[in-house]
Amino acid sequence: MTKLRATAPFVASNVFSLMGNSIAGVALPLVLLAKTGDALAAGTLAIICAVPQVLAGVFGGALLDRLNRRDLSVASDVISAASIAALPLIDATVGLSFGWFVALGIIGAVGDIPGMTARDTLLPAVVEHDGVDLQRFMGVAQSIDGLVVIVGPAVASVSMGFLGPTNALWLTAGFSVAAAATTLLVPRAAGVPARTGRSSNDGASLARRAAASTKEGMRVLFKSNAVLRASVVLGLLIVIVMGSYQGMVLPVFFTQENAPALLGYVLSAMSVGSLAGSLIYARFAHALKRRTWYVLSFVGMALGMAALGPLASHGIVLAGAAFLGFSSGFASPLFGYFMYGLIPDEHRGAAFGTQNSLMLVVAPAAVFSSSLAIEAIGVRAASLVLTAAWLALTVYALATKAMRDI
Repeated sequence: MTKLRATAPFVASNVFSLMGNSIAGVALPLVLLAKTGDALAAGTLAIICAVPQVLAGVFGGALLDRLNRRDLSVASDVISAASIAALPLIDATVGLSFGWFVALGIIGAVGDIPGMTARDTLLPAVVEHDGVDLQRFMGVAQSIDGLVVIVGPAVASVSMGFLGPTNALWLTAGFSVAAAATTLLVPRAAGVPARTGRSSNDGASLARRAAASTKEGMRVLFKSNAVLRASVVLGLLIVIVMGSYQGMVLPVFFTQENAPALLGYVLSAMSVGSLAGSLIYARFAHALKRRTWYVLSFVGMALGMAALGPLASHGIVLAGAAFLGFSSGFASPLFGYFMYGLIPDEHRGAAFGTQNSLMLVVAPAAVFSSSLAIEAIGVRAASLVLTAAWLALTVYALATKAMRDI
C-alpha cells in the first residue's frame, strides 16, 4: 500500500492559513483605526485580548501533548474563520463598535493561538512521515511562506480598493476554511503525540495539566539548552519591535499620510526580501557555518531597520523594509531548525504552547506601549525609539555567549 504523503497537504494548509493572516494583518488595523479613529484604542484592544490569548496558548499546549494535533489544528481554523467572518457581517447589520472587536478578538484567540501551536508541533512528525531532511525543509518552507506573505498584503490592498477594508476580511475567513479542509488530508497518524501512554483523562483537571504543561515548557525553553534559551529570548525581543512596527507604527504612519494602501505594499516588499533570503539559505544552507548565517542576518537586519526607522519617505521605507526582510530570511529557518532539533517530541506541545503564550504577552504589551508613545511624541519619534531598541537587540544577539559557537 502506498504511503500517504503528509508534507504536501501540510504545506498547502499553511499557505492558506498564512494568506488569510496576511490579509487580516493589513486590513484589521486599518478597520480598527477607521472605526475608532484612535491609535490608543488599537493598543488597548491588544492588551484586553492578551489574557484570553495567553490562556488559549497555555491550555492549547497542554492539550497538544495528549490529543491529536492534526484534529486540533482543523478545529482551530474553523473557529478562526467564524470569528473573522462575523466582523463584516456585524458591520453590515448592527455596525461595528469597540466592544465587538473585543468579543470577536477573544473568540479568535481560542482558534488562532492553539492552531498556531498545533502547526508547530505537527511539522516534525510530518517531515519524519515523509523522510524529508528537516533543515532543508525549513528553508523551503520559509521560501514558500515568504512567497505567500508577499502575495497576501498585495491582495489585501487590491481587495480593500474594490471591497473596502471590512469586506476584505471575507477573504481571510475563506482561507481559514480552506486551511482546515486541507489539513484533513494530512494522515491522522501524524498528529498523534509521542507520549501515548498517558490518557487525556488521567485524573488531573485541565487547569492542573495546563499549569504543569507551562512549567514543563518553561523548563525546556530556558533550562534545557543554552542555544535554545538564547533563541527564545531573541525571538521574543524581535516580536516586541517588529510587532510594534507592523501592528501600530506603520498603520498609523500610512493613515496619517493618507496612503493606507501603501501599507500592504511595504509589507509585501518586506516579504519579497524574506523570500529571497530564505531561498538563498535553502540553496546554500550547508555551504556556510551557522554562525556566519546568524551574523549576516542580524547585521543585515540592523542596516534595514536603520533605513526604515526614520520614516523619511515612502521610497526609503519601502527599501528599508525589503532589506530588513531579506536579512531575516536567513535567521527564521535557522531558529526554526534549533527549536525543532533541540525540543523532544513529547515536550513540543508544552514548549511551543509556552513560547507562543510568552509571545502573546510581549506582543500586545509592545503594541500598547507603542500606541502610548505615538500619542505622546508622535509616530516618527516613536519609530526612532524602536530603531534604537533594535540596534541594542543586535548588539545582544552578536555578543551573547550561547550563540558564538553554533
